[in-house]
Amino acid sequence: MWAVIEALNYSPHPAARGLATRRTNTLGLVLRDISGEFFGPMLRGIEAGTRENGFDLLIHCTNRFEGDATPAQYALSEHNSDGLLVFTDSLDEAELRRLYRAQFPVVLLHRSSPPGLNIPCVSFENKSGARKLIDYLIEVRGYRRIAFLAGPEGTEDSYWREMGYREALAAHGIAFDPTLIEVGGFDEIQGKMGVKRLLERETAVDAIFAADDDSAIGVLEGLREAGLRVPEDIAVVGFDDIRLSKHLTPPLTTVRAPIETAGREAVRQLVNLVRSGTAERLVLLPTELVIRHSCGAP
Repeated sequence: MWAVIEALNYSPHPAARGLATRRTNTLGLVLRDISGEFFGPMLRGIEAGTRENGFDLLIHCTNRFEGDATPAQYALSEHNSDGLLVFTDSLDEAELRRLYRAQFPVVLLHRSSPPGLNIPCVSFENKSGARKLIDYLIEVRGYRRIAFLAGPEGTEDSYWREMGYREALAAHGIAFDPTLIEVGGFDEIQGKMGVKRLLERETAVDAIFAADDDSAIGVLEGLREAGLRVPEDIAVVGFDDIRLSKHLTPPLTTVRAPIETAGREAVRQLVNLVRSGTAERLVLLPTELVIRHSCGAP
């Protein structure tokens, strides 16, 4: 038989081998969409991690199926991958529970596990990063009227960044003012709209903390169109330290988040889960304050 196989130069088809071994040698990534500067480094980290560990990568975006009665989240599952990386809320809780009951390997990115499931999660130190940023604005720059532009509703990264913002205000005896809260949506256009709504209230604002750098870009544009100077009239800060942040006018003060490292780390945890059934339940990667001119620093 082996002589025949060699003569025919036969090699098993990967799909057929997968049926025999119940392994596809493929990892899946599920996210709502791929837009904004955040996703480039995240995808680089995930792709590098899968390649280094000898896996292929399948990516599925669920956003285009919104409103469809067919549950798009089932496009990647135990039938065509050995494990899934799930970004934020791209799979609903019911599907996560189904996969958990099936003992299928799943690692969450920037989303905590639903109650009772104990699914591994990889994220940033969002609260402490935001706390350090607001502490700096208050203690070093002397700002007290600091607005916050939140991310999309229900996004955990935005929630913890807001908690850091609130903790810093409280620690310095500054009352929380709900009129200084707007939505920036982790998006340039929404950031611009959010700052426009904020300015329409005609409330005093010293600085604006956009929950991510994409929305901070929109804030800078909105302030420019309103005839306001940054940082002379209003300071602006962000979060993530995306590639463009240091090239903006003025360069953006922000919190550097290890976006690419988080992608690699999520893959590492998933590969461990696939191969050994074990993974760390929570990995929080440290963040770093990056001071530039948009907050008034020289």
